[in-house]
Amino acid sequence: MEYKRQDKEPPAAIDKWGWRFHHIGVPVKKPMPNEKYIERLKMYVTGFDTSPYGYEWMRFEKDSSINELVQTVPHIAFEVDNLEEALNGKKIITEAHTISEGIRVAMILDNCAPIELIEFEKRN
Repeated sequence: MEYKRQDKEPPAAIDKWGWRFHHIGVPVKKPMPNEKYIERLKMYVTGFDTSPYGYEWMRFEKDSSINELVQTVPHIAFEVDNLEEALNGKKIITEAHTISEGIRVAMILDNCAPIELIEFEKRN
């Protein structure tokens, strides 16, 4: 029998695996205030740098290469210590890749929802 989490318990991703909440990405169709365009992804983002709760609004151009599920379904993002380890046994929808210096990401699928995993380069 599969274990079912109790109301008072945090999700296994946090409680057992040590993942840390990073942000929630919400796809939108209409322009939002203060959007920034990311040309290589053909998408607009806003809110991440100002939301105290970690909201990020995302709007995509029709020919964006971002996975269609990510363009239509909100995702939650977690910071992980080891991206490859975190991906082990998961259904990967976007392979691990570097998005900017010192930052690697991948997207997995869980219960029909996209989950973003982020690894930041450790600096001493």
